[in-house]
Amino acid sequence: MKISEVARRAGVTTKTVRYYEAVGLIAPARLANGYRDYSLQDARMVREARALNQLGIPVEQTRPFLECLSQGRGHVDDCPSSLAGYRAAIDDLTERIEALTARRAVLVEHLRDAAYRNSGTRSSEEEGTVSDLGRLPSGLPVPEDDGAADHLVGRAMPDIDLASTAGCAVPVHALGEGRSVLYCYPLTGRPDTDVPDGWEAIPGARGCTAEACDLRDHHQELTALGAARVFGLSSQDTGYQQEVVDRLRLPFAMLSDPALRLAALLGLPTFEFGGMTLYKRITLIIRGGVVEHVFYPIFPPNEHARQVLEWLKDNPV
Repeated sequence: MKISEVARRAGVTTKTVRYYEAVGLIAPARLANGYRDYSLQDARMVREARALNQLGIPVEQTRPFLECLSQGRGHVDDCPSSLAGYRAAIDDLTERIEALTARRAVLVEHLRDAAYRNSGTRSSEEEGTVSDLGRLPSGLPVPEDDGAADHLVGRAMPDIDLASTAGCAVPVHALGEGRSVLYCYPLTGRPDTDVPDGWEAIPGARGCTAEACDLRDHHQELTALGAARVFGLSSQDTGYQQEVVDRLRLPFAMLSDPALRLAALLGLPTFEFGGMTLYKRITLIIRGGVVEHVFYPIFPPNEHARQVLEWLKDNPV
């Protein structure tokens, strides 16, 4: 049998066959003219060595398995030496996995340190930069007004309490004297995780961190113009929201509504993504337990605070 036929039967290149012969895994016979004459057994040896190598066993360490075949056994692992070879390969892989796991843990820690190092500061010449979550990429699709908020002005806030990052339940129907700004958003990401696939293609979805930072940076102006309090609201749990409040150093609390009770009772717009139902970006101005004004749709979210400020200036209490 020629070397090309051996390579075809074993599913390898002729170069691989020559290498296996060079390291002594196969020893073809010689014809009278000096040409190599490979056998079906040689082809099987090459095929078995390749299969073992694909499992992570170095070619040089496949020798005990192939010797098992040379002894007339039906399988490469019918001999005690083969079992020992399996154990040695498993131990080697275990050691390599542990080393890679340790390196991965160090890299994850470096990533978190780098991602969170400046994530609480606004991007500016004086203050440095923040995570990419705080910046909006160009070309984002602009949300259109689908009429989902047309019914909200004049509606009374429902009698429900929502968990807050301030550590207490907040009655949304009785927020207190003066105006309250309640902005609903889909979900916030974290600097050490990627934006979900397809997220940026959803009009109005991207920009929750940017919106929170914009409201944070204009918080004093908002309160000076009559916004007695500001709340963020999403379906994410309070623990997740608390990390956002701490990392971004938000001066206002987040409300958690994982069951979307407010959406159901008030008819707030939502959308589906990745098996989740999420709030669409919408902001309510609430006074005396009633919705006084609605911002919907909101774009760009990183300039939303200024939109609210303009409305407060034009509509003093």
